Amino acid sequence: MRISTISIAVLAAAGMMAASPALAQKKYGPGASDTEIKIGNTVPYSGPASAYGILGKSYAAYFKLINEQGGINGRKINFISYDDGYSPPKTVEQTRKLVESDEVMAIVGNVGTAANAAIQKYLNAKKTPQLFLATGATRWNDPKQFPWTMGWLPSYHAEALAYAKYILKEKPNAKIGVFFQNDDFGKDYVKGLKEGLGDKASSMIVMETSYEVSEPTVDSHIVKLKASGADTLFSFAVGKFAAQSIKKVAELGWKPLHIIPNASSSLGSVIRPAGFENAQDVTSATFAKDPTDPQWKDDAGMKKFHAYVEKYIPEGKATESTVLTGYSIAQTMVAALQQCGDDLTHENLMKQAANLKGLELDGLLPGVTVNTSATDYSPIDQFQMMSFKGERWQRFGDIIKGEAPTVAGR
Repeated sequence: MRISTISIAVLAAAGMMAASPALAQKKYGPGASDTEIKIGNTVPYSGPASAYGILGKSYAAYFKLINEQGGINGRKINFISYDDGYSPPKTVEQTRKLVESDEVMAIVGNVGTAANAAIQKYLNAKKTPQLFLATGATRWNDPKQFPWTMGWLPSYHAEALAYAKYILKEKPNAKIGVFFQNDDFGKDYVKGLKEGLGDKASSMIVMETSYEVSEPTVDSHIVKLKASGADTLFSFAVGKFAAQSIKKVAELGWKPLHIIPNASSSLGSVIRPAGFENAQDVTSATFAKDPTDPQWKDDAGMKKFHAYVEKYIPEGKATESTVLTGYSIAQTMVAALQQCGDDLTHENLMKQAANLKGLELDGLLPGVTVNTSATDYSPIDQFQMMSFKGERWQRFGDIIKGEAPTVAGR
């Protein structure tokens, strides 16, 4: 009897609100209606980076989960994902189709710096949100010039700032050697490190050397850096080049504090090829839980994640760290859409995406949260240091905030 009384009261209140349109006015832009929210995406399901196609499948699986739970404020997500083959011209072609033919509300979670850069001006001209990108380039945090674009992965620049804070605190007299990839990836890290070290950068950095991705081996660079007298080495390198640097340092019997970027901390693609024995005490930083680490077996967020993988994307078990990134990006998108309420316009979605405060995600480390504002489009800029011991990474120390400034001079 009590339940029906409450129901009647709720219905009466709903009727009063319906009689006053100003109290509950729905607003819709392209891609939104009373029943659905249309979201678009391109990822490389084929081509040289097809391994990242699992991200698209992860988004689709999470949105399916949300739809089965009732959707977003009663609306189902209609997720449209196309293959761009990791080719920027293809990304442009497929994105135009999503915006002009499919009329999506937003582009979400696209992979890669070059692909996203190719569509950034177009989407900003169309005032279509380009949200939570699977790339850590600093250029996505430029709300003045590109108010419709926002990244998701922590920027390389912010990560390097966190490393600088760590070094200044733990090893203020370090002699630093910097080894970096000669492109935006490597240069973002170097810029962040120097900015973080401030006026001590010139005295602490004793040598810098860059490599080209066309080089078969980077051994000669490591030999030069050892000869420089450096006792701290930053290898801002990816994949096989990071593995080569770890292996060569060990072969030389050199014992610097060796820091590699989070992007190169993968057991499968970097640490194992370098050799576990060679990677002992190599240091990096992380912001997310490792779904393969037994320390999280009783963690509530990881239990939810593993149940999602089991039910919705069992093929993702082999690449769970990448799947967790997709899951987390989709979770962030759902949070922004929920904040939109019944105002589902491009403008309000962007406003809500830039108003995420202390958002906790299942896959983020305790103490790391998503935070955005109208002047800061970098959702994650907190890290915890970790060191490789035995056959796994071990986290240590407090959460470090790598302040992520907006792009300068814009």
